[in-house]
Order: sequence, then C-alpha cells, then structure tokens
Amino acid sequence: MKDFRSAIFAGIYIGTAGFGFLAATANTSFGSLAGAVLFSLGLISIVGYRLKLYTGTAGFIKSNEIGSLFIILFGNLIGCLLMGLLTRLSPMCDALQTAAIGILETRIRTGAVGCGLLAIICGLLMTTAVTFARRKNIIPLLFAVPLFIVCGFPHCVADAFYYMTVPFDRLSLELLGVYVCTILGNLVGCNLYRILLTKDQYEHIQ
Repeated sequence: MKDFRSAIFAGIYIGTAGFGFLAATANTSFGSLAGAVLFSLGLISIVGYRLKLYTGTAGFIKSNEIGSLFIILFGNLIGCLLMGLLTRLSPMCDALQTAAIGILETRIRTGAVGCGLLAIICGLLMTTAVTFARRKNIIPLLFAVPLFIVCGFPHCVADAFYYMTVPFDRLSLELLGVYVCTILGNLVGCNLYRILLTKDQYEHIQ
C-alpha cells in the first residue's frame, strides 16, 4: 500500500507535467518545446520525493518484484486519471483536449509496433536520467525528458494522462493495443542496459 500511494502521487505529478505540456502546446506563442522543458519538473519532483513511477522503477526492479511494478503502474494511472479529470475544469479545456487528441491520433498512425519500438528509447532515456539523479546529478534528467517528448518517444504514464484528457468516446481497442505495446516497450528500454551489457559492467547502476 505504501508503494501504491506513492505511485498515485507520482501519477499526479506526471499528469501535472502533462497538463503544462498540453497548455504550452495549445498556446502556439509559447511553443511545444517550452512545454517539453516544463514537463521535466514532473520527473524532478518524483525523484526528489522518491515516488514510485513505472519508468523510474522498471530499470532497477529485481525479477521477484515484477508484480509490484504493475501495482506501481496502476497507481500511476489513477494519479493520471485524477489530473485528466481536472483538465475538464480548466478554462483551457477545449484547447487541452485538442492538443491531447493530436497526440492520440499520432500514436494510432504510428501503430502498436511502431509505438512499442519507439517506447524502448524512452525507457532507455528514463533509466539513464534516474540513474544520474540518484547520484545527485539532475542535468541528464533536464535533457532526457524534453528529448523523448520532442522526438515523439511514447511514455506510458504520460500517454495515460493524455488519453484520459480526451473525450472518452475517442478511446478505442486499437488505442489499447498501442498502449500495451508502449508499456512493454518502456519496460524493455528501461532494462536495455541489462540486455546489452555484462553484469560486471552494470552492477554499479543498481
């Protein structure tokens, strides 16, 4: 329950960061790049408070803890749902939904396999950023988050917030397939160092 409550809080932070990103994207004078930079505050807050985020945990989880990883994801989704519902109270609701729908449509055009493969790089970036943040160096984090957003690498928790922001009748089974592949792609990417490196090369990361 402790991890679950922490995961909900982490989801709220990602939702808050996504809220800022959509607001910046909707306001063309501000720009989506600025929104991508603002999004970094979500992960900075999660690392600072040591909250449980799916992509911040997946790269460090032990094989016998895989069940807890999906409890964390569920908590993250609840936090994102709360923030997604909050966007409906915003005076910018229509603009936020339009920006979120744009992301949703891009994911569907990319397809489940494409999103899964792109999500691998997002996972890699997240594990890299969190590894350095644990060493009291947040500079890689400040670059990793805008990089995965600008490049369009799907992040399963951020995407959950965007999907919960759009009118619910826009959601579909096709999007569910895309989302499941995003979750799996993030998981692979978060553990890419374990796949490609030998144990003696990555033991210091744990």
